[in-house]
Amino acid sequence: MTASNTPSPTILESTNVAKVHHSDANGHHSKSKRFQYLPPWTTPYVIGVGGPSGSGKTSVAAKIVSSLNVPWTVLISLDNFYKPLNAEQRRTAFENNYDFDHPTALDLDLAYEAISSLKEGKKTTIPVYSFVEHNRIPNKNITIYGASIIVLEGIYTLYDKRLLDLMDLKIYVDADLDVCLARRLSRDIVYRGRDLEGCLEQWERFVKPNAERYLRPKMKEADAIVPSLTDNGVAVELIINHIKSRLQQKSEEHLKELIELGHSDLVNVSEHPSLHELVPTNQVNAIITMLLNKMTSRYDFVFYFDRIATILLTQVLSDIPVYEKCTIETPEGTTIPDALKCDFNQITAINLIESGDCFMHSLKKTIPNIVTGKLLVQSDSRTGEPQLHFKLLPPDITNYKMVLLTEAQMISGASMIMSTQVLLDHGVELENIKVVVFLATEISIRRILNAFDGKVDIYVGKIVTKNELNRCDWAKARFVGAKYFGW
Repeated sequence: MTASNTPSPTILESTNVAKVHHSDANGHHSKSKRFQYLPPWTTPYVIGVGGPSGSGKTSVAAKIVSSLNVPWTVLISLDNFYKPLNAEQRRTAFENNYDFDHPTALDLDLAYEAISSLKEGKKTTIPVYSFVEHNRIPNKNITIYGASIIVLEGIYTLYDKRLLDLMDLKIYVDADLDVCLARRLSRDIVYRGRDLEGCLEQWERFVKPNAERYLRPKMKEADAIVPSLTDNGVAVELIINHIKSRLQQKSEEHLKELIELGHSDLVNVSEHPSLHELVPTNQVNAIITMLLNKMTSRYDFVFYFDRIATILLTQVLSDIPVYEKCTIETPEGTTIPDALKCDFNQITAINLIESGDCFMHSLKKTIPNIVTGKLLVQSDSRTGEPQLHFKLLPPDITNYKMVLLTEAQMISGASMIMSTQVLLDHGVELENIKVVVFLATEISIRRILNAFDGKVDIYVGKIVTKNELNRCDWAKARFVGAKYFGW
């Protein structure tokens, strides 16, 4: 997809649209639309690469990954899911008498849970296995989150029906077993410290019989069969072209859904109870005027932005949860019953890089001990899909009662929608998320409210209407962060 026939990449995000029915006062049903945001990594493209030991699966999988050249492509080896061994089993393994090539040697239940979790867009932890020690490495795991393409490679990748059902494309790498033996000997002797006699014995007792009994029948499950590494260039290229066409189709569907999300009449923005715009007092209007005036010096710009950011944060804190009622005594000795206590330590802020960092000074002034995090979300210049580039969240983020998502400007809403979904994927309750933004277009607010069924609170200094967006160039430019930091 080229930039000439797609909307601007700054306004793209992905959604899933489901129709629901509502009843009016007379009991009649009417069709309306309810939106639920599904970011790219919630519907990742899963590719399974299976075949006999030594067939060249890893090389084919790596070639697919490098040729696609798509960010957030994850290559997962099924070898990481070998079951941990007890002392007796490890002794048997060191004597080359343990059957690692039988399906029961792998924890396919754990593998299914991991891939299924990634398929649902959740954070997943994968164990790390040591073939030298014949065991999982203690306290060492691989954490994966935000994958848009998953390539699962291993002997029994195409064996378990549950894993097959998760895959969008299934590839079987075929090779003559004698060729597989030669490659396996080279790998096990050079890289895994095995001896030749033990490798040959293991091949005859376990590897070859299991390949003929369990692997060959699974060739029928594959969508494509790739020959051995020496002559598979054309086959791999055809597979890569097929994957690219599927990914492009997926991006096009995202764009179509975005149009419906942004322009639906589901939400009346100005009257929505989840939207909190600053009351346009003389002070607020004067500060906004100074911030929009290009003649305002950077020194004054920073001062006035910090001022309005503080006002905005003060409004957010009006809804801080109360955790205790108490009776206090004033310095003059007067007793005040039913006084309220609020725990400011229950608030954290996640700044969207770069413009969200404009709020840091006001955040520290308002809540001195606040713990903060950062997210960097940018749209792909080719497809328009939002992509998560950086994530730094407090480790106990689910314990906070208020999680502020700050951004100086929202033009498309894509970054904020994706960032909200990141918090949801990490266990934050939707009602605890507060979007805080100085300048937001009406369409970006509409998209956020539609994406999360109107259940996320938005605090905004000024809303840029459709008319302002169409006639004013400043409304389309991300100038706040640039001027605040002097870029």
